[in-house]
Amino acid sequence: MKPGVFERTYAAAYDTIYREKDYDAECGLIERIFLEHSGKPVRSVLDLGCGTGGHSLRLAARGYEVTGVDVSPHMLAEAKEKALGGKGQASFYLADIRDVRLDRSFDAALMMFAVLGYQRENGDVHRALSSARRHLRPGGLLVADVWYGPAVLAQRPSERVRVIPSPKGKVIRASSGDLDTARHLCHVHLRLWEIEGDRLVAETEEDHAMRYFFPREIPLFLEAAGFSLVRLGAFPDFGRDPDETTWNALFVARAV
Repeated sequence: MKPGVFERTYAAAYDTIYREKDYDAECGLIERIFLEHSGKPVRSVLDLGCGTGGHSLRLAARGYEVTGVDVSPHMLAEAKEKALGGKGQASFYLADIRDVRLDRSFDAALMMFAVLGYQRENGDVHRALSSARRHLRPGGLLVADVWYGPAVLAQRPSERVRVIPSPKGKVIRASSGDLDTARHLCHVHLRLWEIEGDRLVAETEEDHAMRYFFPREIPLFLEAAGFSLVRLGAFPDFGRDPDETTWNALFVARAV
């Protein structure tokens, strides 16, 4: 993730905006992947780009020791507040996932909710994946979801407006996107309004440049960072192969 996105207003509204995201089902899928593909029990998990802790805190409640890393202090503030009094063991660190060094190894690492897509250039992708590898024991698993290039090109970004009820009123989120096909980027422009009653209390704009990935480049990036691809599947329907209808794909890789 790049500095200048997920600033205070957007971070404070983040959980409201994504209130319908099924984190519990996603964590269930992550657990099944651990069981099916890890050579030993997974106890410690590194959540790179953890955001407000949607996956970290649920996995911690399921008994994992979870360490979350994010570059946005505002997103981490939300995660730490939610962690107070919560179940399980979760800790959070402010750092860029490309450069973080925790001086320990983990059984598994995550890059969920298109975190890898915020690494726009090839060098950024390599540094982020190398960071994950640096923190994994040999044989450890990396689980990540990405925007799937064939689907992005087939469906194209569109203008969308969502009105989401909030405890004090509503949040309105408008988004639009443009493709830079030469660089495999989708430039997403976001506008957000928070309304309490008939009063506008906050608004913000952010630009997110999101990289999308193609099936033949993913194994190359992984191999260069010290991983082997285990499976690339649709997300959240991981049992089937991704295609032009699946904007999101999930890959599992093993540290070699």
